[in-house]
Amino acid sequence: MRVIPDSLRVTAVPQTLNKVERDSLELKCEVSKSTTQHSHVSIAWYRQRGSEAPVEVISLSRDFVLRAGSAYAQRQATGDVRLDKVGETTSKLTIYNLHPSDQGEFYCEAAEWIQDPDKSWYAMTRKRSQGAIVNVQATDKEFSVRLETEKRTYIVGEPVEFRCTLEAQNIPDRYFSISWAFNSSLIASLGPNAVPVLNNEFAQREALGQLKVAKESDNVFVLKIYRLRLEDSGKYNCRVTEREKTVTGDFIDKESKRPKNIPITVLPLKTSISLEIINNASNVLEGESLRFGCNVRSGFGPQSRFSVAWQLVDKLNRRSEIVRLDREGTLQPGPSYAERSSYGGIQVEQVQPGSFTLEIFNSVKADEGHYECRVAEWTRTLDGEWQMVGERHAGTPVSITALEAGFAVTAISRTPGVTYNESFDLQCIIKPHYPSWVPVSVTWRFQPAGSTEFHDLVTFTRDGGVQWGDRYAGFRTRTAIEKAESSNNVRLSISRASDTEAGKYQCVAELWRKNYNSSWTRLADRTSNLLEIRVLRPVTKLQVSKSKRSITLVENRPIPLNCSVKSQTSPDSHFAVLWYVHKPSDADGKLILKTTHSSAFEYGTYAEEEGLRGRLQFERSASGGLFSLTVQRAEVRDSGSYYCHVEEWLLSPNHAWYKLAEEVSGRTEVTVKQPDNRLQVNQTYKNITVLENQWVTLECLVSSRTSPSSQLSVEWYVWRPGHPEKEAVVRLSRQSTLRYGDLAALGDLRSRLHLESPSPGLYHLSIQNATVRDSGAYDCRVEEWLLDPSDRWYKRAEDLSGLITLTVKQPDPTLQVDTATANLTVQEKESFPLDCSILSRSSPESHFAVTWYNLRAKEAGSRAEEDEEEEEEREAVLSVGPDAVFSPEAGRWEGRLRFQRLSAVLFRLTVLQAGGADTGNYSCHVEEWLADPNGLWYRLAEEESGTVAVHVQDAGSTLQSVICSNDALFYFVFFYPFPIFGILIITILLVRFKSRNSSKNSEGKNGVPLLWIKEPHLNYSPTCLEPPVLSIHPGTMD
Repeated sequence: MRVIPDSLRVTAVPQTLNKVERDSLELKCEVSKSTTQHSHVSIAWYRQRGSEAPVEVISLSRDFVLRAGSAYAQRQATGDVRLDKVGETTSKLTIYNLHPSDQGEFYCEAAEWIQDPDKSWYAMTRKRSQGAIVNVQATDKEFSVRLETEKRTYIVGEPVEFRCTLEAQNIPDRYFSISWAFNSSLIASLGPNAVPVLNNEFAQREALGQLKVAKESDNVFVLKIYRLRLEDSGKYNCRVTEREKTVTGDFIDKESKRPKNIPITVLPLKTSISLEIINNASNVLEGESLRFGCNVRSGFGPQSRFSVAWQLVDKLNRRSEIVRLDREGTLQPGPSYAERSSYGGIQVEQVQPGSFTLEIFNSVKADEGHYECRVAEWTRTLDGEWQMVGERHAGTPVSITALEAGFAVTAISRTPGVTYNESFDLQCIIKPHYPSWVPVSVTWRFQPAGSTEFHDLVTFTRDGGVQWGDRYAGFRTRTAIEKAESSNNVRLSISRASDTEAGKYQCVAELWRKNYNSSWTRLADRTSNLLEIRVLRPVTKLQVSKSKRSITLVENRPIPLNCSVKSQTSPDSHFAVLWYVHKPSDADGKLILKTTHSSAFEYGTYAEEEGLRGRLQFERSASGGLFSLTVQRAEVRDSGSYYCHVEEWLLSPNHAWYKLAEEVSGRTEVTVKQPDNRLQVNQTYKNITVLENQWVTLECLVSSRTSPSSQLSVEWYVWRPGHPEKEAVVRLSRQSTLRYGDLAALGDLRSRLHLESPSPGLYHLSIQNATVRDSGAYDCRVEEWLLDPSDRWYKRAEDLSGLITLTVKQPDPTLQVDTATANLTVQEKESFPLDCSILSRSSPESHFAVTWYNLRAKEAGSRAEEDEEEEEEREAVLSVGPDAVFSPEAGRWEGRLRFQRLSAVLFRLTVLQAGGADTGNYSCHVEEWLADPNGLWYRLAEEESGTVAVHVQDAGSTLQSVICSNDALFYFVFFYPFPIFGILIITILLVRFKSRNSSKNSEGKNGVPLLWIKEPHLNYSPTCLEPPVLSIHPGTMD
C-alpha cells in the first residue's frame, strides 16, 4: 500500500469588506497541489452567517462543471454571480449587485480527487481557506403595505373604498404587482404595467361600473365598490410583491407583503342614528386648541344626509350656538362666534361621511363649559323632499386653565461672586412649565453697582427675537442669551466679567396671548427677585522688597536706587512706579518721578523744583521685576530717604487698565556730602625788606586743594602801621577777574600792582616802585570753589597764608663831597674857578642842589661882640636847585658869575673880573634830592665841601695900601660897612625867607622850589636828565 502525500494548499486573504447594496464583490482563492499522480481539484465558494449552515454560492466540480447554489442560481443565470480562473492556481469569485442577504463570511473550499481503478472518484483531502467578512449595508429596499377604509360598517347601497398604500423608497425605480383578495380569494391583480385583471363576478361588476380596481398613484392602489351588497360583507386584503426585471426583460418575484385583513359589515337600512363625541382633552391650557369629534352612526344608506350643530353650555347654564353645518354642507357660525369664525378661529370639517370635527383655535377662558354635538339625519322621500329621520346629541365637558394662573418668575445664579474674566450664568425660571408655544417675553434688567436705576439689558421677545438695550452696548460682545426649548426659562450667560457687569440683575416676564384677530393681549407680568452679582478683582500677590539700606557718597557721583518686585499677581501685570524722597524737614515724601503702567514718564513737583529732570535716569530690567532710578551728579541737597511706591495694573475684560494693588518699598537712606576739605595754603611767615622804588613780589602758594577741577579766588590783605584793621589790596576771583580794594583804589597803588599765577596754585603779587607807605604785614586768603552737580559754583573752603612783613625804606645816604681845602691866588681882573666835586652819591637817579658860599672874616670890633656866634660870615654867591633853577645873583656878583656842569658830579662856578673884595674863603653846599615812586622829590642828604681860600692881588698901588695908610678911610672901609652889611644881610635873609615861603606855595618843576632869576639867559631843557652846562659872565648867561 502506498500513501499519497497531502500537498493541497488553499489560501485566501483574510479581510473585512464593507459594501453597500448593489456594489460588486471580488474575492480570490489560490489552490495548488504537487501530487505526482493524476488528480482533479474541485473548488466551491460558501457564505456562512454565524451559526447558520453554510450556503453554497458557486462551485467548479472535478469535471469542470460550473454550478451555482440554489440561493444564487437565479443570479448566476443573470450573470450577477461569476467564478473565473485568473491564473494557474487562482480563481476569482465575483458577485454583482450585492444584496443585504449576501452579508456574511465568504470562504473557498477545495478538494483533491483521485480515480480508483474501478473508475470511481473519491476525495483524498478537503481544505478550506480563511474567510473574508463581508458587510453589506442595505439601501432601504424594505417596504410596507397599509390597507385603509373609512369604516367597517356600511349600509346597503353605500360605497366603500379600500386603499392599499405602499410605503417604500424609490418606488418609481422599482417594480411592484398588487393583488386584491376577498375572504382569501383573488378578485383582481395589477402587474407592473398597472393593467388590472379581475376574476369571476367582480369582472362583471367592474364592467357595469359598480366596481373599480385602479392605480391612483405610484404608491396608492384603490379597490372601490360603488354600491355595497349584503354579500359584500367579509374580509378584504391586498398583497404587494416586488418584482425584479432581468436582463432578458422578464420579471422575477422577490419579496411579498400584505397587511392585516379589514373586515366590513354591510347592514340593511335603519332609521335610527347613534352619536359618539370625542375631544382631545377634557382639561386644556388657555391658548390650546379644542378639538372635538362627532361620529354619526346611521342605518340609512348614502342617500341620507346629516345636519350638525355645535353648542356650548357655560357654567351659568347659558347655551350658545357655535356653528351649524346643514345637510347641504353650508356652514353657519353662531352670532357670538361670527367674527371669530371669520378670522379662522373656528373650523368645522366633515372628515368623512358621518364624522364631523369642530376645532376651536386659541382657546380662551370663556370657552370653558359643556360642548354638545347635535346631529339630525335627513333622507329623501319618494317625492324628492328631505325629511329629518331623527336627531341625537352628545356632549363632553371641557375645563380651561387660565394662563396667568400660578404665573411666577424667579432669578437664580450659582455664582453670585466672580473674579475678573470669569463667566457667570443667570437663570430666569418661569413657572408654571408652559409649553413652547405660549408666548412669554423675558427682559433682563440691570442696575449697575452704585446706581439706583434699572435699565433694560436684553429682551427675549414673545416671537423669539432678541432685542438689546441701548444703554449697555458692551454687554453684547460678552453676553449670550438662550431660551430653553422645553420651557420659557431664559439663561443669561456673561463671559469675561468686569466691573461693568457688577450690580443687581432682575428679570421681568410678560405673559402674552395672541387673539383670533392676530392682535396681542398681555395677560400678566411678573418681576423676579433681585440678584446681586459681585465682580471681584483678583487677589493681589504683589510683594515689593522691604529691605533697607544706607548709601553715603560724595557729590557729583550717581545715586543708584532700586525697586524690586518680588512677586506679582499675573504675568501680564504692568507696574506704575512712583519714586519719593523724604526730607527730615518735610512731613511727607515728595514725588520725584512717576512711570505709569504704559511706560510714560511724569516728573513730580520735587523734580521740577529741584531741577532733577536732567539728572534722572530710569531703567527697567528685561525680566520686568526690577526698576532702577539713578540720580546723576548727586548734590548735597539730594540727601534724604528714598523709597518707591509700586502700583500693580491689570487689563480688565473691558480692555481698560485698572490698579489692582499698591505697595511701598523699604527706604534707602542717602547721604550726599561735599568732598573733604583738603585746601592748604603755605603758612610760612616771611620778612621782606626792600628799598623804595624797587619791585617786590609777594608769594601765595596753595600746597593742596580739594579737587583738581576746583577754582580758586585769591585776595590780598595788608595791615599797615597805625591802622587798626587790615585792608583789602586786590582780589583775583575764580573767573580771573581782578578787583582792587579800597586801599589800592585811593592812591596810586593800583597802577603799581601786578598779580600773576605762573603755575597752578602759585600766585605772585608784585608791587612796582615800592614806597614807604607800602610797608605792612601782607597775607592772602584763598577760597576754593567747586562746581556742584547743578553747574553752580559754591565755596567749599578757604584758608589764610602766613604773614609776609614788608618793609620799604628809603636808600641810605652815601653823599660825599670833596672836602679838601685849597689856596688860590689870582690877579685882580682875572677870573678864578670854584669847583664843587661830588665824590659819591646815594643813587644814580639823584639830583643835586649846589650853593656856593663866600666866607669872610668879620671886623675886629664886631668880632669881639659876636665872639660867641660866628667868626666868619657866609655869603651865598649862587644857588642852583636840583631842577637846575638858579637863585638871583647878589649885587656885587651880578654879571660876573659863570656856572658850568662839567659832569654829573662836577659843578664849577667861575668868578669873572676878580677884585680885591673877592678875596676870601669859598665853599659849596650840596643837597642830594631823590624822587619817591609818586614822583615827589625829597632831600635825602646834604654835604659841605672843603674851603678854597682865594686871594686877589692888586696889580699896582693896591687898594689895601691906600686904605691902610689912611685911618679915616680905614674905618670907613672896614668898620662902618659891617653894621650896614649886617642890616643888609638881615634884610636879605628876611626877604629870602619870605620868598622861600612863597616859593613853597608855588610848584616848580618836579616839586622843587624855584629860585628867582633876573632875566637869565640859558639854554636848558627841563626834561634833560643831566644838568645843563651853564656859563655866567658879567651881564650874560649862556
